[in-house]
Amino acid sequence: MPALSKTKSSFYRRLYVAHLIEQGVASVPTLIEATGMPRRTAQDTIASLAELDIECVFTKDEGERHNIGRYQIRDWGAIDPRWVATHAERLKQALGYAI
Repeated sequence: MPALSKTKSSFYRRLYVAHLIEQGVASVPTLIEATGMPRRTAQDTIASLAELDIECVFTKDEGERHNIGRYQIRDWGAIDPRWVATHAERLKQALGYAI
């Protein structure tokens, strides 16, 4: 498979991370485990979902300290989550993720 441009890899990464969050891989540590991406990349990718009009919110777990909780996709904006789910394996392979 040919190398992805920075633009395409960024777009694919955002779609795939939103998909993983939707599937319950919804914290930075679990995203790191699922993809092998560095912590900062995972954090930046979650933060950049808003640029695609994907509304992602953090919910702190009841009784936990230090921002322990999970992310949740509230709105996919113009992105069709069914398309992303159908093509998740292709996105994962294009990005070189191990899961």
